[in-house]
Amino acid sequence: MNAFIALVRKDLQQFLGNRKALLMSVVAPIVIAAFFGSLFGSGGSKPSAVPIAVTDLDQSPMSKAIVTALKADTALAVAELGADEALALVKTGKRRVAVVLPKGLGQQAPRAMFGGAPKPEITLHHDPSQAIALQLVRGLLTQHVMQTVSQSAFSGNSNTMADLREQALRSEQLSPQSRTDLLALFDSVGRLQAASPAASGANALSFTAPFTTRELEASARAELRYNGYAHSFAGMGVQFILMMSVDFGVALLLMRRMDLWKRLRAAPLSRATLLGSRLVSGALIALFVFTAIYAVAFVAFGVRVEGSWLGFIAVLIAFALLTTSFGLLIASLGGTPEATRGLAILATLFMVMLGGAWVPSFLFPAWLQTVSLAVPARWAVDGLDAMTWRGLPFTDALAPVGVMLAFTAAFTAIAIARFRWQE
Repeated sequence: MNAFIALVRKDLQQFLGNRKALLMSVVAPIVIAAFFGSLFGSGGSKPSAVPIAVTDLDQSPMSKAIVTALKADTALAVAELGADEALALVKTGKRRVAVVLPKGLGQQAPRAMFGGAPKPEITLHHDPSQAIALQLVRGLLTQHVMQTVSQSAFSGNSNTMADLREQALRSEQLSPQSRTDLLALFDSVGRLQAASPAASGANALSFTAPFTTRELEASARAELRYNGYAHSFAGMGVQFILMMSVDFGVALLLMRRMDLWKRLRAAPLSRATLLGSRLVSGALIALFVFTAIYAVAFVAFGVRVEGSWLGFIAVLIAFALLTTSFGLLIASLGGTPEATRGLAILATLFMVMLGGAWVPSFLFPAWLQTVSLAVPARWAVDGLDAMTWRGLPFTDALAPVGVMLAFTAAFTAIAIARFRWQE
């Protein structure tokens, strides 16, 4: 036991004695986590409006009303521009979507409501990297166009209903029953218009959404709000500590190259003692680094353990052990230090990427969310999220801790069985 403790103490002294490496191990994940956290924001921050451009080729009262409604929407930042200028801004990424309202929109749209006339085509030029922005703009555009067109169609000052009635009366595609029902509808609207002929503008009859929404954040407690920094510090901490495990594994290979293992094995020390001391010292270093990272997150960025402190500590310890066992696995399977470093870094980046350290896993496609459950980094990030901003109880830390300990046991068993003590 004295030899085991001496080996652990030696590793800790070497790590703490290298001040530049110690500083980078703590500062780099904090800086990058702060950057990603500012991008994702917190629950109380207001999302930025989507910048779009609108070109009105029709210049009718209806098209102007659509442009006005789009400008009034707080989810959009609208600039009314010419077609060429708008398209150029989208191509350079300065606008997400360019909406082109065609000529004849004001005349064609109301008459196309019931499929009796050609539909005008609104063109959307969009940035190919902004698929989500395109969906948002399409939905808001549909809402404002429908409301404006229906208001125009059912206005008492509009002849649209009369034109639609005439189309229905002459249409050969409608069945007699459908024609009768449509004529009855148009006649009813005509009587309503006659009863309030002065209705126009905001008082005109129009289609509006038959509901309102109340948006509530679903958290373990009502007072909790999503903190983007909590996830980014978890993700960056996981990434950089896994990177440390690569250096840990490569250091073991360098020790083998310099015949240090041969000298240590000349002493009355078992294989389990030698590798076990490295496992414990590496886990303590990883735990120290993660503690320092979260200390800054708590003080400077408002991150809080809203769930179980015991669960939070358990997740940190399980991940620290996982990290060191991963380093042992790298050393046991690697050949030369130079070749092993490159492959190990690539494997680590894939594990971090699929584990949701860069981007939250709930943004992944459904199939990728399922695949990522086989990646231990996913369980570490999810466990830390559960104990911090999600505010979940200790029982929700059991699954991540159990999975990470299972990976730790598997990695350690393989490492002990496969480790070569000589070059």
